[in-house]
Amino acid sequence: IPNESYVLLHACAHNPTGLDPNKEEWKEISNKIKEKKHITIFDSAYQGFATGDVDADVYPVRLFIEQGHNILLTQSFAKNFGLYGERVGCVSIITDSEEESERLLSQLKGSVIRPMYSSPPLYGARLVTAILNTPELKQMWLKECKSMADRIGE
Repeated sequence: IPNESYVLLHACAHNPTGLDPNKEEWKEISNKIKEKKHITIFDSAYQGFATGDVDADVYPVRLFIEQGHNILLTQSFAKNFGLYGERVGCVSIITDSEEESERLLSQLKGSVIRPMYSSPPLYGARLVTAILNTPELKQMWLKECKSMADRIGE
């Protein structure tokens, strides 16, 4: 593919194969993407379901950020929180500067967010927030992610 292209990668639990690069392979991928000056878009819809560890499953995203990549990260919480149809997720964008971030946010608001919806659903987002901010619920959710990953791996 040409230099400075957009490259879409799954952060974990590659769909449809379920295969994930190991840490060394991710480093090679990162180096090649940096060499070709690509912009990486990470799709993270199965965080916690690949290894059973939500932190381990986001390794490639953290690696790319540590290595100075500008990335777009899309996260869906529909699957790992069982909130299908609730439109729970986010887009995170890592840029070189605050100025670039502000310009990008302005474009996203004007070109994507406002035309698409003016009032996003809140129920699912509030559930995810409550779970992640309540230690007992978060531990229960982490245990359930691990259980799901174990079942998928069987």
